[in-house]
Amino acid sequence: MITSLMSQRMRAGTVALAACLLGAAAGTASAATSTADDSADVRTMRVSYGDLNLATEQGSRALHTRLESAARAVCAPEDGRNLAEVAAARACEARAIAQAVKDVHSPMLAANRVQG
Repeated sequence: MITSLMSQRMRAGTVALAACLLGAAAGTASAATSTADDSADVRTMRVSYGDLNLATEQGSRALHTRLESAARAVCAPEDGRNLAEVAAARACEARAIAQAVKDVHSPMLAANRVQG
C-alpha cells in the first residue's frame, strides 16, 4: 500500500522530503510526525515538481534547488550560533536531499546531485 501510494505521488510530481532529526543532536524541539522510535523525530516537507521536465538539465537543477531549500527549512538548527547544531543541520540536509533524489528515480537529477 505504501509503495503504490508513493508511486502515485511520484507520478503526480511531488516528493516528500523527510529529515530524520535526533532531538538532542539537532537541537529541535518539535516535529511534524513522530516515528516509532521516540528518540527520533521526522520532519517532512512536500516538494512539487510537476511543472518541471526532469529529462532536462534545467528541470533537474531546478528541482535540486527546491530540494536544497526544503532541506534547509526542515533541518534548520534552533541556535545558529551552536556549531554542533549547525554541523548536525548540514548533515541532516545532505541525508534528506540524498533520500529525496533517490525517491524521484531520475537519472538526470541524480547526475546533477553528483556534479553540483
